[in-house]
Amino acid sequence: MNFILRNSNESLRPGLRQERRAAALLLAPSLAGASVFYLVPFVEVVRRSFTDALGRRFVGLTNYKTVLANSAFRTAAANSARFLCVCIPALLALSLVMALLIRAAGRRGKAFSASFLLPLAVPVASIVLLWKVLFAQNGLVNTVLMALELQPVDFMGTGAAFWVLIATYLWKNSGYDMVLWAAGLDRIPKSQYEAAAVDGANAWQVFRAITWPGLRPTLGLTALLSLINSFKVFREAYLVAGSYPHKSMYLLQHLFNNWFLDLELGRITAAAVIVVGTMLAGAGALWALRRRLQRNEKQC
Repeated sequence: MNFILRNSNESLRPGLRQERRAAALLLAPSLAGASVFYLVPFVEVVRRSFTDALGRRFVGLTNYKTVLANSAFRTAAANSARFLCVCIPALLALSLVMALLIRAAGRRGKAFSASFLLPLAVPVASIVLLWKVLFAQNGLVNTVLMALELQPVDFMGTGAAFWVLIATYLWKNSGYDMVLWAAGLDRIPKSQYEAAAVDGANAWQVFRAITWPGLRPTLGLTALLSLINSFKVFREAYLVAGSYPHKSMYLLQHLFNNWFLDLELGRITAAAVIVVGTMLAGAGALWALRRRLQRNEKQC
């Protein structure tokens, strides 16, 4: 028996080698492009973060000390961290509720699922126009507030600008995360729900004992993609409020853009390395959490 298994494994090895070679050949152009356009430039950014503005004289950690002591960087970093801490949990919760509601609606929910993806197809310029129509001082929202005999709000000139940015991010990305949650829901065997129905479990018991444990592996991937997509919100904020928006929505991308225009290459490279390092650490933690949840799921 062992002889037969050994021979069968040896017969599969040539085919496995061919598949690996074919995969390597197919991935080679993408890997080469990623190396040329992403990896090599980032290595140069890391090098220049330890040099002067011209990239010739080594200055050690001077650029990093300058960046960390800069008040604009601390403000932008705090706002970006606040944005991530608010929008990512809210996005994950909102999109999960949407996925559960659409699944509960059955066939009728499929029509709504397509409508939730429409914001992804809306051009950024249209979103900016929507912002101005809704949240300008004489916009639609303030018109409604004055009609209700309430005080109008300067959405773009006060701390309310931050919450407008949060609402825009949730509106635009909730449909994408909903699709990811829906894919996770499809992985849960229907037999578990049927057994729970036979046992007389209510909706909360089913969610706590079956749905949520089955969605834990999806949580890490969805949170990681949400983290990456959160850095794309700068386009809307920049087109609406320009390079210097209200302090509450002054993000790291605004700071990088302004430093780039001022040719502050030493500071911008050092700040970029700090941000990328922080993102990689966060992504690594989410990936480790995802792997751990997958191992626990297999053990169960």
